[in-house]
Amino acid sequence: MLEIKTKSQDSVTIVEIEGEVDLYSSPNLRKVLLDLTKAQNKAILVDLLKVKYMDSSGVATLVEALQQAGKYGGKLKLANLRDAVKDVFELSRLDKVFDIYSSVEEAKKTFKPHGTGQ
Repeated sequence: MLEIKTKSQDSVTIVEIEGEVDLYSSPNLRKVLLDLTKAQNKAILVDLLKVKYMDSSGVATLVEALQQAGKYGGKLKLANLRDAVKDVFELSRLDKVFDIYSSVEEAKKTFKPHGTGQ
């Protein structure tokens, strides 16, 4: 079962995900992320600390949300990837596409305040 929680901290919307992101659960994640992009959230941070497994459908969901955020100048960044999830991103070379950080705090510092472009 996948649990998704969102919270706002320092003008950054943090999406905390827990469980496995696969073909069956990724539609739930997709809805949350696309709702955030439709609302044009400028700073979205996906915390993957508690994600044990992610398949290609989960990766595709994150790519789609990244593209949607980019359409309005928003940023979507990732934090706390476990080794198994990080391997998926590295094998698909998506570690070059996403901004990936080792912690939520580190990632939050990279978002510029509203109105400054990032």
